[in-house]
Amino acid sequence: MREVFLYLLLAGFLISCSANNDKKEGTLADITDTKVLQYAIQGKILYEQHCANCHQKDGSGLGKLIPPIKNSDYFLEDKGRTARIIKYGQTGPITVNGIEYNEAMPANPKLTDLEIAQLMTYLYNIWGAKEGVIDASQAGQYLKH
Repeated sequence: MREVFLYLLLAGFLISCSANNDKKEGTLADITDTKVLQYAIQGKILYEQHCANCHQKDGSGLGKLIPPIKNSDYFLEDKGRTARIIKYGQTGPITVNGIEYNEAMPANPKLTDLEIAQLMTYLYNIWGAKEGVIDASQAGQYLKH
């Protein structure tokens, strides 16, 4: 119970720190389910540590060098592929929203199934289709296929 309270307190703090109090796409304020929010808060931390340097804090990518995650057809098409790219990296050309990218994405082999689940929960609920919680067992299954 205390953990839930701390997550809710943190979420309230993050919401109050936004430029205004209106809900916007791409914020934790859009998430109303407590369990999704718990995963997403941790996922946001992981995103900022492992992904935002290239994909940018807002998920927009880096010009024609690094593809976007936000509003990305490639990202939305296959959650399993997303999990495997996060964990194992990717080389070779890909087409995202009609634009070809050919910059290698480094692997994150030290991320656990739980961390990948938290990261994916954040991504798919902020820039995806409001997928709910992607848990560690789902992430583990995605990594096997």
